[in-house]
Amino acid sequence: VQLQASGGGLVRAGGSLRLSCAASGRTSSIYTVGWFRQAPGKERELVAAISWGGSSIGYADSVKGRFTISKDNAANTVYLQMNSLKPEDTAVYYCAASGKYYYDYTMADRYDFWGQGTQVTVSS
Repeated sequence: VQLQASGGGLVRAGGSLRLSCAASGRTSSIYTVGWFRQAPGKERELVAAISWGGSSIGYADSVKGRFTISKDNAANTVYLQMNSLKPEDTAVYYCAASGKYYYDYTMADRYDFWGQGTQVTVSS
């Protein structure tokens, strides 16, 4: 499985961005796709995740109500719509895919495939 992330950029606080994660290869082996972020000096954290079938979705408390994860089945692409962005959302964002089902999908070491990071910078 290969993942290609895109869509980062510089935006002012209160603005919006949409990240895309295009999956290719053996996508039938994917159980979950997650968006993680890592800010300088901080650990990588899960922001949102979606099951490959799209029936299950989860969000970090810090982004609930502001971020929306979705999936385009035809395009094998997962999106992260980020609204009402805050300076504390500034980080490198990564998409990742897990090839197994885990009840706890929040842990980075449970994801087998990673896309390259995309920088999101929110200015105050």
